[in-house]
Amino acid sequence: MTRAEAWFTRGITGLLLAAGVTVLPDARGLAQSSPPPSEAAVLFADEFSGPALDRQKWNVIVTGETVNDEQQAYVDSPDTLSIVTSDAAQGAQNGALEIRSRYRPGFKTPQGKTFDFISGRLDTRSKFDFTYGTAAARVKLTAGDGIWPAFWLLGNGEWPDTGEMDILENVGDRGWTNFALHGPGYSGGKGIVGRKYFQSGGGITDWHVYALSWGPKLLVFSVDGQEAFRVTRATVEQHGRWSFDTSKHVIVNQAIGGVYPHAINKADKPYFGLPQATADLIKADKAVMLVDWVRVTRQSSQISNRESD
Repeated sequence: MTRAEAWFTRGITGLLLAAGVTVLPDARGLAQSSPPPSEAAVLFADEFSGPALDRQKWNVIVTGETVNDEQQAYVDSPDTLSIVTSDAAQGAQNGALEIRSRYRPGFKTPQGKTFDFISGRLDTRSKFDFTYGTAAARVKLTAGDGIWPAFWLLGNGEWPDTGEMDILENVGDRGWTNFALHGPGYSGGKGIVGRKYFQSGGGITDWHVYALSWGPKLLVFSVDGQEAFRVTRATVEQHGRWSFDTSKHVIVNQAIGGVYPHAINKADKPYFGLPQATADLIKADKAVMLVDWVRVTRQSSQISNRESD
C-alpha cells in the first residue's frame, strides 16, 4: 500500500468509525472464492438478454416515501429501468439491465411526497429466495459523490431481525466499494463493514463481478473471484444475534443521496448527501448502473469446507 492509499484508507475508516460503524480489515490478495461454474447448481439467473425486464423474476418497486434520508422516489418507468443492448450495454455480454437515475424536479408520489429525483429498484421478494449459496452479479457503475447503488440480500421479515447482506454498496467514489452486514445489535451506523480498494483502472466504473458465498457459519465476499472480506458467525455474535440462517431475497437498486453518502461526502447542499457536481451529472442523465447478469448458485461443497475456517 502506498502512502496515498494508506492515507485514503485511514481517512475513510476514520469517518466510518466516527459514525459508529464497525470496519473489519480489507482482505486483498486472499485465495479465490469462486469454484468453476460446472461445480455450481443454478438456483436463479437473469442474463438481461430479453427484449424487456422479466417480471416473472423481478418486482419493480414503487415507493412514495424513502428511508435513510434518500433523495429519490423509486418509479416503474422505462425512464429509469430498461434492458439495453449494443453500445448502450457498454460491454455487457448479452445485454444489460440499466438503472438510470433522472432529475425530475417536483415529482410527486401518490402519497403526496415531493422529490427532485427518480430512480429504479428491483427485488425478488415472493418470487425467489434462498438460504445458503453464492449470489453474484456483474456490474458497472458511475462515479459521482452521493450516487448510492447496491446489490444486496434482505430477509423476509422485520428489519434488521431477519438480516441484510450488502454484496455491493458504493457511494460514488470510483476507488472503493464496501460490503456490509446488518442485524439485531449491528444495524444502520453500527453495521459490520468491509472494504475493497481498487488498485488500478477505472475502479467501480469498470465491469466487476461482486459475489457473496454464504454458509451456516461463514460469509465470504469477493470481487472478480478474489476474496475481499470474510466474516465468521463467531465475529457476528460479538455484536448481536446471527441473522443469516433464514431465507433472503435479492435486491438491485440505485439510490441518490442520504445518510451514508452524507457520512462520506458531508454535502448538505443542494441536497443531503449530494453535492452540486453530482446533481449536475444526474441532470445530464449520466448516473447509470449497468448489470450484465445476476446469478445465485448452490455450491455446497465449497461452503461446507469453509464452515470451520
